[in-house]
Amino acid sequence: MPEMSHRRKMLVLAICCMSLLVVSLDNTVLNVALPSIQRDLGASVSGMQWTIDAYTLVLASLLMLAGSTADRIGRRRVFMTGLALFTLGSVLCSLAPDLTSLVAFRMVQAVGGSMLNPVAMSIITNTFTGPRERARAIGVWGAVVGISMAAGPLVGGLLVDSVGWRSIFWINLPIGLAALLLTWRYVPESRAPKPRRPDPVGQLLVIGVLGALTYAIIEAPSEGWSSPLIVSFAGFSALCLAGLVLYEPRRAEPLIDLRFFRSAPFSGATVIAVCAFAALGGFLFLNTLYLQNVRGLGALHAGLYMLPMAALTFLCAPLSGRLVGNRGPRLSLLIAGAAMTASGLLFATLGTGATTGLMFTGYVLFGLGFGMVNAPITNTAVSGMPRAQAGVAAAVASTSRQIGQTLGVAVIGAVLAGGVAAGAAGGVGSAAYRTAFDGASGTAWWIITACGLCVLLVGLLTSGAWARGTARRTADRLATDPSESFRPFEPSEPSSAGAPGYQVRADTADAADTRAGA
Repeated sequence: MPEMSHRRKMLVLAICCMSLLVVSLDNTVLNVALPSIQRDLGASVSGMQWTIDAYTLVLASLLMLAGSTADRIGRRRVFMTGLALFTLGSVLCSLAPDLTSLVAFRMVQAVGGSMLNPVAMSIITNTFTGPRERARAIGVWGAVVGISMAAGPLVGGLLVDSVGWRSIFWINLPIGLAALLLTWRYVPESRAPKPRRPDPVGQLLVIGVLGALTYAIIEAPSEGWSSPLIVSFAGFSALCLAGLVLYEPRRAEPLIDLRFFRSAPFSGATVIAVCAFAALGGFLFLNTLYLQNVRGLGALHAGLYMLPMAALTFLCAPLSGRLVGNRGPRLSLLIAGAAMTASGLLFATLGTGATTGLMFTGYVLFGLGFGMVNAPITNTAVSGMPRAQAGVAAAVASTSRQIGQTLGVAVIGAVLAGGVAAGAAGGVGSAAYRTAFDGASGTAWWIITACGLCVLLVGLLTSGAWARGTARRTADRLATDPSESFRPFEPSEPSSAGAPGYQVRADTADAADTRAGA
Protein backbone atom coordinates (compact mmCIF):
# COMPACT_ATOMS: atom_id res chain seq x y z
CA MET A 1 0.00 0.00 0.00
CA PRO A 2 1.54 3.38 -0.97
CA GLU A 3 2.53 5.97 1.60
CA MET A 4 -0.43 8.23 2.30
CA SER A 5 -0.88 11.60 3.90
CA HIS A 6 -2.42 11.83 7.35
CA ARG A 7 -5.61 13.23 5.85
CA ARG A 8 -5.92 10.34 3.40
CA LYS A 9 -5.31 7.84 6.20
CA MET A 10 -8.10 9.40 8.23
CA LEU A 11 -10.42 9.15 5.24
CA VAL A 12 -9.60 5.45 4.77
CA LEU A 13 -10.24 4.91 8.48
CA ALA A 14 -13.60 6.68 8.21
CA ILE A 15 -14.63 4.53 5.23
CA CYS A 16 -13.65 1.33 7.04
CA CYS A 17 -15.55 2.48 10.11
CA MET A 18 -18.67 2.93 7.96
CA SER A 19 -18.62 -0.80 7.24
CA LEU A 20 -18.40 -1.56 10.94
CA LEU A 21 -21.20 0.91 11.62
CA VAL A 22 -23.59 -0.68 9.15
CA VAL A 23 -22.92 -4.20 10.50
CA SER A 24 -23.01 -3.24 14.19
CA LEU A 25 -26.05 -1.01 13.76
CA ASP A 26 -27.88 -3.87 12.05
CA ASN A 27 -27.28 -6.15 15.04
CA THR A 28 -28.25 -3.66 17.74
CA VAL A 29 -31.36 -2.52 15.87
CA LEU A 30 -32.43 -6.12 15.31
CA ASN A 31 -32.23 -6.92 19.02
CA VAL A 32 -34.73 -4.17 19.83
CA ALA A 33 -37.06 -5.44 17.09
CA LEU A 34 -37.08 -9.10 18.22
CA PRO A 35 -40.34 -8.97 20.24
CA SER A 36 -42.13 -7.27 17.31
CA ILE A 37 -40.79 -9.90 14.90
CA GLN A 38 -41.89 -12.60 17.35
CA ARG A 39 -45.46 -11.28 17.41
CA ASP A 40 -45.71 -10.54 13.70
CA LEU A 41 -44.22 -13.80 12.41
CA GLY A 42 -45.32 -16.05 15.28
CA ALA A 43 -41.75 -16.97 16.23
CA SER A 44 -40.69 -18.98 19.27
CA VAL A 45 -37.64 -18.21 21.42
CA SER A 46 -35.58 -20.55 19.23
CA GLY A 47 -36.91 -18.75 16.14
CA MET A 48 -35.62 -15.45 17.51
CA GLN A 49 -32.30 -17.09 18.29
CA TRP A 50 -31.99 -18.23 14.67
CA THR A 51 -32.77 -14.72 13.45
CA ILE A 52 -29.57 -13.59 15.17
CA ASP A 53 -27.46 -16.74 15.02
CA ALA A 54 -28.06 -17.54 11.35
CA TYR A 55 -26.21 -14.30 10.65
CA THR A 56 -23.40 -14.68 13.19
CA LEU A 57 -22.94 -18.37 12.33
CA VAL A 58 -22.40 -17.75 8.61
CA LEU A 59 -20.25 -14.75 9.46
CA ALA A 60 -18.02 -16.75 11.81
CA SER A 61 -17.72 -19.59 9.27
CA LEU A 62 -16.59 -17.36 6.39
CA LEU A 63 -14.50 -14.65 8.05
CA MET A 64 -11.17 -16.44 7.74
CA LEU A 65 -11.88 -17.37 4.13
CA ALA A 66 -12.74 -13.73 3.41
CA GLY A 67 -9.56 -12.49 5.08
CA SER A 68 -7.26 -14.82 3.17
CA THR A 69 -9.14 -14.23 -0.10
CA ALA A 70 -8.76 -10.48 0.33
CA ASP A 71 -5.03 -10.87 0.93
CA ARG A 72 -4.85 -12.91 -2.28
CA ILE A 73 -7.05 -11.12 -4.85
CA GLY A 74 -7.23 -7.62 -3.38
CA ARG A 75 -8.64 -6.12 -0.21
CA ARG A 76 -10.55 -3.28 -1.87
CA ARG A 77 -12.19 -5.66 -4.36
CA VAL A 78 -13.41 -8.04 -1.66
CA PHE A 79 -14.47 -5.13 0.57
CA MET A 80 -16.63 -3.62 -2.18
CA THR A 81 -18.20 -7.02 -2.96
CA GLY A 82 -19.08 -7.39 0.71
CA LEU A 83 -20.72 -3.97 0.84
CA ALA A 84 -22.85 -4.79 -2.21
CA LEU A 85 -23.98 -8.17 -0.86
CA PHE A 86 -24.74 -6.82 2.62
CA THR A 87 -26.85 -4.02 1.18
CA LEU A 88 -28.74 -6.44 -1.07
CA GLY A 89 -29.35 -8.81 1.85
CA SER A 90 -30.75 -5.92 3.91
CA VAL A 91 -33.28 -5.10 1.20
CA LEU A 92 -34.34 -8.75 1.01
CA CYS A 93 -34.73 -8.94 4.81
CA SER A 94 -37.13 -5.99 4.71
CA LEU A 95 -39.30 -7.94 2.27
CA ALA A 96 -39.27 -11.31 4.09
CA PRO A 97 -42.79 -12.83 4.18
CA ASP A 98 -42.09 -15.31 7.00
CA LEU A 99 -39.49 -16.35 9.57
CA THR A 100 -37.83 -18.91 7.30
CA SER A 101 -37.29 -16.30 4.59
CA LEU A 102 -35.99 -13.79 7.11
CA VAL A 103 -33.43 -16.29 8.42
CA ALA A 104 -32.36 -17.13 4.84
CA PHE A 105 -31.96 -13.47 3.89
CA ARG A 106 -29.99 -12.83 7.08
CA MET A 107 -27.57 -15.46 5.78
CA VAL A 108 -27.21 -13.47 2.56
CA GLN A 109 -26.37 -10.45 4.69
CA ALA A 110 -23.80 -12.51 6.54
CA VAL A 111 -21.99 -13.58 3.36
CA GLY A 112 -21.49 -9.90 2.58
CA GLY A 113 -20.69 -9.05 6.20
CA SER A 114 -17.92 -11.66 6.28
CA MET A 115 -16.08 -9.57 3.68
CA LEU A 116 -16.33 -6.33 5.63
CA ASN A 117 -14.92 -6.21 9.17
CA PRO A 118 -11.83 -8.45 8.83
CA VAL A 119 -10.93 -6.95 5.47
CA ALA A 120 -11.47 -3.42 6.80
CA MET A 121 -9.24 -4.25 9.78
CA SER A 122 -6.59 -5.56 7.39
CA ILE A 123 -6.80 -2.31 5.40
CA ILE A 124 -6.40 -0.33 8.63
CA THR A 125 -3.45 -2.50 9.73
CA ASN A 126 -1.66 -1.89 6.46
CA THR A 127 -2.53 1.84 6.45
CA PHE A 128 -1.49 2.59 10.04
CA THR A 129 1.86 0.81 10.34
CA GLY A 130 3.13 2.44 13.54
CA PRO A 131 2.07 0.61 16.71
CA ARG A 132 0.84 3.73 18.47
CA GLU A 133 -1.12 5.15 15.55
CA ARG A 134 -2.52 1.68 14.88
CA ALA A 135 -3.69 1.34 18.49
CA ARG A 136 -5.37 4.74 18.30
CA ALA A 137 -6.98 3.88 14.97
CA ILE A 138 -8.30 0.67 16.50
CA GLY A 139 -9.64 2.75 19.39
CA VAL A 140 -11.62 4.86 16.91
CA TRP A 141 -12.77 1.64 15.24
CA GLY A 142 -13.98 0.37 18.63
CA ALA A 143 -15.79 3.65 19.30
CA VAL A 144 -17.97 2.96 16.27
CA VAL A 145 -19.36 -0.05 18.14
CA GLY A 146 -20.36 2.37 20.88
CA ILE A 147 -22.02 4.66 18.33
CA SER A 148 -24.01 1.73 16.94
CA MET A 149 -24.97 0.59 20.43
CA ALA A 150 -26.14 4.10 21.28
CA ALA A 151 -27.93 4.82 18.02
CA GLY A 152 -29.20 1.30 17.31
CA PRO A 153 -31.70 0.92 20.15
CA LEU A 154 -32.97 4.49 19.73
CA VAL A 155 -33.24 4.45 15.94
CA GLY A 156 -34.55 0.89 15.97
CA GLY A 157 -37.07 1.60 18.70
CA LEU A 158 -38.34 4.69 16.92
CA LEU A 159 -38.68 2.84 13.60
CA VAL A 160 -40.33 -0.22 15.15
CA ASP A 161 -42.84 1.84 17.12
CA SER A 162 -43.67 4.18 14.22
CA VAL A 163 -43.18 2.28 10.94
CA GLY A 164 -42.67 -1.38 11.83
CA TRP A 165 -39.79 -3.81 12.22
CA ARG A 166 -39.16 -4.12 8.46
CA SER A 167 -37.94 -0.55 8.36
CA ILE A 168 -34.90 -1.38 10.50
CA PHE A 169 -33.25 -2.91 7.44
CA TRP A 170 -33.83 0.17 5.28
CA ILE A 171 -31.20 2.23 7.13
CA ASN A 172 -28.46 -0.06 5.76
CA LEU A 173 -29.19 1.03 2.19
CA PRO A 174 -27.87 4.65 2.23
CA ILE A 175 -24.89 3.81 4.46
CA GLY A 176 -23.94 0.79 2.37
CA LEU A 177 -24.18 2.67 -0.93
CA ALA A 178 -22.20 5.64 0.40
CA ALA A 179 -19.44 3.36 1.72
CA LEU A 180 -19.35 1.53 -1.62
CA LEU A 181 -18.84 4.72 -3.63
CA LEU A 182 -16.25 6.15 -1.23
CA THR A 183 -14.29 2.89 -1.23
CA TRP A 184 -14.17 2.87 -5.02
CA ARG A 185 -12.95 6.47 -5.04
CA TYR A 186 -10.49 6.70 -2.14
CA VAL A 187 -9.31 3.31 -0.82
CA PRO A 188 -6.20 2.02 -2.65
CA GLU A 189 -5.95 -1.63 -3.61
CA SER A 190 -3.54 -3.81 -1.65
CA ARG A 191 -2.60 -7.47 -1.51
CA ALA A 192 -0.34 -9.67 0.56
CA PRO A 193 3.12 -10.19 -0.97
CA LYS A 194 2.73 -13.97 -0.62
CA PRO A 195 -1.00 -14.77 -0.72
CA ARG A 196 -2.21 -17.99 0.85
CA ARG A 197 -3.80 -20.80 -1.13
CA PRO A 198 -7.47 -21.75 -0.63
CA ASP A 199 -8.21 -24.47 1.93
CA PRO A 200 -11.67 -25.89 1.06
CA VAL A 201 -11.40 -28.87 3.42
CA GLY A 202 -10.50 -26.63 6.35
CA GLN A 203 -13.34 -24.28 5.44
CA LEU A 204 -15.89 -27.14 5.44
CA LEU A 205 -14.59 -28.40 8.77
CA VAL A 206 -15.00 -24.94 10.32
CA ILE A 207 -18.59 -24.77 9.04
CA GLY A 208 -19.24 -28.24 10.44
CA VAL A 209 -17.90 -27.37 13.89
CA LEU A 210 -19.82 -24.13 14.29
CA GLY A 211 -23.04 -25.09 12.50
CA ALA A 212 -23.58 -28.42 14.23
CA LEU A 213 -22.71 -27.05 17.68
CA THR A 214 -25.02 -24.03 17.32
CA TYR A 215 -27.92 -26.20 16.09
CA ALA A 216 -27.47 -28.58 19.01
CA ILE A 217 -27.52 -25.78 21.59
CA ILE A 218 -30.49 -23.89 20.12
CA GLU A 219 -32.71 -26.90 19.46
CA ALA A 220 -31.85 -28.87 22.61
CA PRO A 221 -34.57 -27.28 24.82
CA SER A 222 -37.32 -28.42 22.43
CA GLU A 223 -35.78 -31.74 21.32
CA GLY A 224 -34.21 -32.74 24.64
CA TRP A 225 -30.52 -32.67 25.49
CA SER A 226 -30.24 -36.47 25.27
CA SER A 227 -32.27 -36.89 22.08
CA PRO A 228 -30.54 -38.76 19.21
CA LEU A 229 -30.77 -35.67 16.98
CA ILE A 230 -28.99 -33.37 19.44
CA VAL A 231 -26.39 -36.00 20.39
CA SER A 232 -25.70 -36.62 16.69
CA PHE A 233 -25.14 -32.93 15.94
CA ALA A 234 -22.93 -32.49 19.02
CA GLY A 235 -20.91 -35.56 18.04
CA PHE A 236 -20.56 -34.34 14.46
CA SER A 237 -19.28 -30.99 15.73
CA ALA A 238 -16.68 -32.78 17.89
CA LEU A 239 -15.56 -34.93 14.94
CA CYS A 240 -15.16 -31.87 12.72
CA LEU A 241 -13.10 -30.16 15.43
CA ALA A 242 -10.84 -33.21 15.73
CA GLY A 243 -10.49 -33.31 11.95
CA LEU A 244 -9.58 -29.61 11.90
CA VAL A 245 -6.88 -30.05 14.54
CA LEU A 246 -5.41 -33.07 12.74
CA TYR A 247 -5.71 -31.80 9.16
CA GLU A 248 -4.62 -28.17 9.34
CA PRO A 249 -1.02 -28.71 10.57
CA ARG A 250 -0.42 -30.99 7.57
CA ARG A 251 -1.03 -28.17 5.09
CA ALA A 252 1.69 -25.77 4.05
CA GLU A 253 -0.84 -22.90 4.00
CA PRO A 254 -3.76 -23.84 6.24
CA LEU A 255 -6.96 -21.87 6.66
CA ILE A 256 -6.13 -21.59 10.36
CA ASP A 257 -2.42 -21.57 11.14
CA LEU A 258 -2.44 -23.32 14.50
CA ARG A 259 1.05 -21.98 15.19
CA PHE A 260 -0.59 -18.64 15.94
CA PHE A 261 -1.98 -20.16 19.13
CA ARG A 262 1.48 -20.89 20.52
CA SER A 263 1.52 -17.20 21.37
CA ALA A 264 -0.14 -16.76 24.75
CA PRO A 265 -1.26 -13.18 23.98
CA PHE A 266 -2.84 -14.30 20.70
CA SER A 267 -4.53 -17.32 22.30
CA GLY A 268 -5.63 -15.14 25.19
CA ALA A 269 -7.09 -12.56 22.82
CA THR A 270 -9.05 -15.34 21.11
CA VAL A 271 -10.48 -16.67 24.38
CA ILE A 272 -11.23 -13.17 25.65
CA ALA A 273 -13.03 -12.31 22.39
CA VAL A 274 -15.22 -15.40 22.67
CA CYS A 275 -16.08 -14.71 26.33
CA ALA A 276 -16.62 -10.95 25.95
CA PHE A 277 -18.86 -11.26 22.92
CA ALA A 278 -20.73 -14.24 24.40
CA ALA A 279 -21.49 -11.96 27.33
CA LEU A 280 -22.57 -9.17 24.96
CA GLY A 281 -24.79 -11.43 22.84
CA GLY A 282 -26.43 -12.93 25.91
CA PHE A 283 -26.75 -9.53 27.60
CA LEU A 284 -28.56 -7.90 24.67
CA PHE A 285 -30.81 -10.91 24.02
CA LEU A 286 -31.76 -11.27 27.67
CA ASN A 287 -32.38 -7.57 28.29
CA THR A 288 -34.44 -7.10 25.12
CA LEU A 289 -36.89 -9.82 26.17
CA TYR A 290 -36.90 -8.68 29.80
CA LEU A 291 -37.60 -5.02 29.12
CA GLN A 292 -40.33 -5.63 26.53
CA ASN A 293 -41.90 -8.95 27.52
CA VAL A 294 -41.60 -8.70 31.32
CA ARG A 295 -41.57 -4.97 32.05
CA GLY A 296 -43.93 -4.24 29.18
CA LEU A 297 -41.90 -1.40 27.66
CA GLY A 298 -42.18 -0.39 24.02
CA ALA A 299 -39.23 -0.76 21.66
CA LEU A 300 -38.20 2.90 21.97
CA HIS A 301 -38.40 2.93 25.77
CA ALA A 302 -36.40 -0.30 25.91
CA GLY A 303 -33.74 1.36 23.77
CA LEU A 304 -33.63 4.36 26.09
CA TYR A 305 -33.16 2.08 29.10
CA MET A 306 -30.03 0.59 27.55
CA LEU A 307 -28.56 3.97 26.56
CA PRO A 308 -26.19 4.14 29.62
CA MET A 309 -24.48 0.95 28.48
CA ALA A 310 -24.10 2.26 24.93
CA ALA A 311 -22.81 5.64 26.11
CA LEU A 312 -20.07 4.05 28.26
CA THR A 313 -19.02 1.77 25.41
CA PHE A 314 -18.73 4.79 23.13
CA LEU A 315 -16.67 6.79 25.63
CA CYS A 316 -14.38 4.00 26.77
CA ALA A 317 -13.42 2.48 23.40
CA PRO A 318 -11.09 5.32 22.28
CA LEU A 319 -9.75 5.62 25.83
CA SER A 320 -8.88 1.93 25.73
CA GLY A 321 -7.12 2.44 22.40
CA ARG A 322 -4.91 5.12 23.95
CA LEU A 323 -4.20 2.95 27.00
CA VAL A 324 -3.18 0.04 24.79
CA GLY A 325 -0.93 2.30 22.73
CA ASN A 326 0.78 3.82 25.79
CA ARG A 327 0.61 1.17 28.50
CA GLY A 328 -0.10 -2.14 26.77
CA PRO A 329 -3.21 -4.33 26.91
CA ARG A 330 -3.14 -5.44 30.57
CA LEU A 331 -4.84 -2.44 32.22
CA SER A 332 -7.65 -2.34 29.66
CA LEU A 333 -8.26 -6.08 30.01
CA LEU A 334 -8.34 -5.98 33.81
CA ILE A 335 -10.78 -3.07 33.85
CA ALA A 336 -12.95 -4.82 31.26
CA GLY A 337 -13.03 -8.13 33.11
CA ALA A 338 -13.72 -6.56 36.50
CA ALA A 339 -16.53 -4.32 35.20
CA MET A 340 -18.28 -7.07 33.21
CA THR A 341 -18.05 -9.47 36.16
CA ALA A 342 -19.49 -6.86 38.52
CA SER A 343 -22.37 -6.15 36.13
CA GLY A 344 -23.28 -9.82 35.75
CA LEU A 345 -23.00 -10.39 39.50
CA LEU A 346 -25.30 -7.44 40.21
CA PHE A 347 -28.06 -8.76 37.93
CA ALA A 348 -27.57 -12.37 39.05
CA THR A 349 -28.02 -11.34 42.68
CA LEU A 350 -30.98 -8.97 42.20
CA GLY A 351 -32.82 -10.79 39.38
CA THR A 352 -35.82 -9.18 37.70
CA GLY A 353 -36.66 -7.32 40.91
CA ALA A 354 -33.86 -4.79 40.40
CA THR A 355 -34.87 -1.15 40.67
CA THR A 356 -34.36 1.17 37.71
CA GLY A 357 -31.37 2.80 39.44
CA LEU A 358 -29.63 -0.52 40.03
CA MET A 359 -30.39 -1.60 36.47
CA PHE A 360 -28.71 1.54 35.16
CA THR A 361 -25.71 0.82 37.42
CA GLY A 362 -25.44 -2.64 35.87
CA TYR A 363 -25.74 -1.19 32.37
CA VAL A 364 -23.01 1.37 33.08
CA LEU A 365 -20.67 -1.32 34.40
CA PHE A 366 -21.24 -3.57 31.41
CA GLY A 367 -20.75 -0.67 28.97
CA LEU A 368 -17.51 0.27 30.72
CA GLY A 369 -16.22 -3.30 30.50
CA PHE A 370 -17.21 -3.92 26.92
CA GLY A 371 -15.88 -0.54 25.81
CA MET A 372 -12.45 -1.37 27.26
CA VAL A 373 -12.14 -4.89 25.82
CA ASN A 374 -12.21 -4.39 22.04
CA ALA A 375 -8.95 -2.51 21.46
CA PRO A 376 -6.66 -4.95 23.33
CA ILE A 377 -8.26 -7.93 21.56
CA THR A 378 -7.62 -6.61 18.07
CA ASN A 379 -4.26 -5.02 18.74
CA THR A 380 -2.86 -8.13 20.42
CA ALA A 381 -4.19 -10.42 17.70
CA VAL A 382 -2.70 -8.41 14.84
CA SER A 383 0.50 -6.95 16.29
CA GLY A 384 2.40 -10.19 16.69
CA MET A 385 1.73 -11.55 13.22
CA PRO A 386 3.52 -11.13 9.86
CA ARG A 387 1.90 -8.33 7.89
CA ALA A 388 1.71 -10.76 4.96
CA GLN A 389 -0.92 -12.60 7.03
CA ALA A 390 -2.68 -9.52 8.40
CA GLY A 391 -5.99 -10.54 6.84
CA VAL A 392 -5.88 -14.02 8.35
CA ALA A 393 -4.85 -12.80 11.81
CA ALA A 394 -7.55 -10.11 11.82
CA ALA A 395 -10.07 -12.68 10.62
CA VAL A 396 -9.23 -15.03 13.49
CA ALA A 397 -9.93 -12.21 15.95
CA SER A 398 -13.17 -11.29 14.18
CA THR A 399 -14.19 -14.95 13.99
CA SER A 400 -13.66 -15.30 17.73
CA ARG A 401 -16.01 -12.38 18.30
CA GLN A 402 -18.72 -13.89 16.11
CA ILE A 403 -18.32 -17.34 17.65
CA GLY A 404 -18.71 -15.73 21.06
CA GLN A 405 -21.85 -13.84 20.07
CA THR A 406 -23.30 -16.94 18.41
CA LEU A 407 -22.69 -19.08 21.48
CA GLY A 408 -23.89 -16.34 23.84
CA VAL A 409 -27.27 -16.06 22.10
CA ALA A 410 -27.52 -19.84 21.70
CA VAL A 411 -26.69 -20.68 25.32
CA ILE A 412 -28.63 -17.83 26.98
CA GLY A 413 -31.57 -18.44 24.62
CA ALA A 414 -31.51 -22.16 25.43
CA VAL A 415 -31.54 -21.43 29.16
CA LEU A 416 -34.46 -19.01 28.73
CA ALA A 417 -36.38 -21.30 26.38
CA GLY A 418 -36.11 -24.23 28.78
CA GLY A 419 -37.10 -22.20 31.83
CA VAL A 420 -39.95 -20.27 30.20
CA ALA A 421 -41.41 -23.34 28.50
CA ALA A 422 -41.47 -25.17 31.82
CA GLY A 423 -43.68 -22.63 33.62
CA ALA A 424 -45.18 -20.03 31.30
CA ALA A 425 -48.50 -21.44 30.18
CA GLY A 426 -50.15 -18.05 30.48
CA GLY A 427 -48.22 -16.48 27.60
CA VAL A 428 -45.95 -13.45 27.32
CA GLY A 429 -46.68 -10.81 29.94
CA SER A 430 -48.60 -13.10 32.31
CA ALA A 431 -47.65 -13.65 35.94
CA ALA A 432 -46.63 -17.22 35.12
CA TYR A 433 -44.36 -15.98 32.35
CA ARG A 434 -42.72 -13.41 34.64
CA THR A 435 -42.10 -16.02 37.33
CA ALA A 436 -40.63 -18.49 34.84
CA PHE A 437 -38.50 -15.79 33.21
CA ASP A 438 -37.16 -14.70 36.61
CA GLY A 439 -35.99 -18.22 37.42
CA ALA A 440 -34.38 -18.81 34.03
CA SER A 441 -32.74 -15.38 33.84
CA GLY A 442 -30.93 -15.97 37.13
CA THR A 443 -29.01 -18.86 35.59
CA ALA A 444 -28.38 -16.79 32.47
CA TRP A 445 -26.87 -13.94 34.50
CA TRP A 446 -24.50 -16.31 36.28
CA ILE A 447 -23.29 -17.49 32.86
CA ILE A 448 -22.65 -13.86 31.84
CA THR A 449 -20.81 -13.32 35.16
CA ALA A 450 -18.59 -16.32 34.41
CA CYS A 451 -17.75 -14.85 30.99
CA GLY A 452 -16.66 -11.58 32.61
CA LEU A 453 -14.55 -13.44 35.16
CA CYS A 454 -12.87 -15.36 32.35
CA VAL A 455 -11.96 -12.08 30.63
CA LEU A 456 -10.37 -10.89 33.88
CA LEU A 457 -8.35 -14.04 34.60
CA VAL A 458 -7.22 -14.77 31.04
CA GLY A 459 -6.30 -11.11 30.54
CA LEU A 460 -4.16 -11.23 33.69
CA LEU A 461 -2.47 -14.48 32.62
CA THR A 462 -1.70 -13.58 28.99
CA SER A 463 -0.43 -10.01 29.31
CA GLY A 464 2.68 -10.49 31.46
CA ALA A 465 6.36 -11.19 30.82
CA TRP A 466 5.87 -14.95 30.31
CA ALA A 467 3.17 -14.32 27.73
CA ARG A 468 5.31 -11.81 25.85
CA GLY A 469 8.07 -14.41 25.72
CA THR A 470 5.76 -16.93 24.03
CA ALA A 471 4.74 -14.26 21.52
CA ARG A 472 8.40 -13.56 20.72
CA ARG A 473 9.13 -17.25 20.13
CA THR A 474 5.99 -17.65 18.01
CA ALA A 475 6.91 -14.63 15.91
CA ASP A 476 10.32 -16.17 15.24
CA ARG A 477 8.69 -19.42 14.08
CA LEU A 478 6.29 -17.58 11.81
CA ALA A 479 9.05 -15.54 10.18
CA THR A 480 9.91 -18.21 7.63
CA ASP A 481 11.15 -15.57 5.18
CA PRO A 482 14.64 -14.50 6.37
CA SER A 483 13.91 -10.93 5.26
CA GLU A 484 11.00 -10.72 7.69
CA SER A 485 12.49 -10.40 11.16
CA PHE A 486 10.54 -9.64 14.31
CA ARG A 487 11.39 -7.77 17.45
CA PRO A 488 9.53 -6.85 20.63
CA PHE A 489 7.55 -3.64 20.41
CA GLU A 490 9.71 -0.86 21.79
CA PRO A 491 7.83 2.30 22.76
CA SER A 492 9.45 5.63 22.03
CA GLU A 493 9.30 6.59 25.70
CA PRO A 494 10.78 4.40 28.47
CA SER A 495 7.76 5.05 30.72
CA SER A 496 5.52 3.14 28.34
CA ALA A 497 6.92 -0.27 29.25
CA GLY A 498 4.70 -3.23 28.59
CA ALA A 499 3.20 -1.94 25.37
CA PRO A 500 1.36 -4.52 23.33
CA GLY A 501 2.57 -7.21 21.03
CA TYR A 502 5.29 -7.38 18.43
CA GLN A 503 5.71 -5.74 15.08
CA VAL A 504 7.60 -6.23 11.84
CA ARG A 505 10.68 -4.04 11.61
CA ALA A 506 9.98 -0.80 9.79
CA ASP A 507 12.35 -1.57 6.93
CA THR A 508 10.84 -5.03 6.52
CA ALA A 509 7.32 -3.61 6.44
CA ASP A 510 8.28 -1.21 3.68
CA ALA A 511 9.85 -4.04 1.74
CA ALA A 512 6.72 -6.12 2.11
CA ASP A 513 4.61 -3.30 0.71
CA THR A 514 7.01 -2.91 -2.21
CA ARG A 515 6.84 -6.63 -3.00
CA ALA A 516 3.05 -6.42 -2.89
CA GLY A 517 3.11 -3.84 -5.65
CA ALA A 518 0.71 -1.71 -3.65
